[in-house]
Amino acid sequence: MITPRSQVDWRVRVLLPIGQIVIRALAMTWRITERNGAGWRTLDAERKGWILSLWHCTLLVMAWHQRGQGMAVLVSEHRDGELIARTLHAWGFRNIRGSSTRGGGRALLGMIRALSDGRAVAVTPDGPQGPEFKYQPGALVAAHRAGAPIVVSGVHVDRAWRLRSWDRLIIPKPFARITIAYEDPEMVAGASSRDAALVGEHFEAAMRAAQARADA
Repeated sequence: MITPRSQVDWRVRVLLPIGQIVIRALAMTWRITERNGAGWRTLDAERKGWILSLWHCTLLVMAWHQRGQGMAVLVSEHRDGELIARTLHAWGFRNIRGSSTRGGGRALLGMIRALSDGRAVAVTPDGPQGPEFKYQPGALVAAHRAGAPIVVSGVHVDRAWRLRSWDRLIIPKPFARITIAYEDPEMVAGASSRDAALVGEHFEAAMRAAQARADA
């Protein structure tokens, strides 16, 4: 879901299309290598719901790599979320609006519904405002309730700019070499959603393993 055009600030309506053209032109030069992607590709082929877990700083890279696959993505309702939502929509994603700090209940239901329909859902578990690399429980609870696995990811970029935002968003430079690594799909353990919400440290460790795979 994106905000109706009539309700969007004119700067978004005018400047965002220009930014999208610049980003697309830049991204077309990137050289991407994927490691251990068989797990998520099998889930997609079998039309089973699953969660792609990525840190907020890798959102641009991962969104470009996963574009055009009909994936749903959790996007916050904060001001910057509208910019992200519109860009992702242009790249073929379905937006689920909400976060841990705003619209959380609606976001959780949206994720569960998408997963139950056999759709992949991308989540930045440290978003929308940090703390960086801290695995918040929303994705864990959604995966547990929907009986869907989580696939964590890591990204290595040989040269990039970093924004001065809280997440230090990665923007690969022209012709950057990028490695995206995934761990195998993993179910969320626990007898209840409350138990599932407590295993964030385990998935933080899995994210570090995926990053090590990407860096190798």
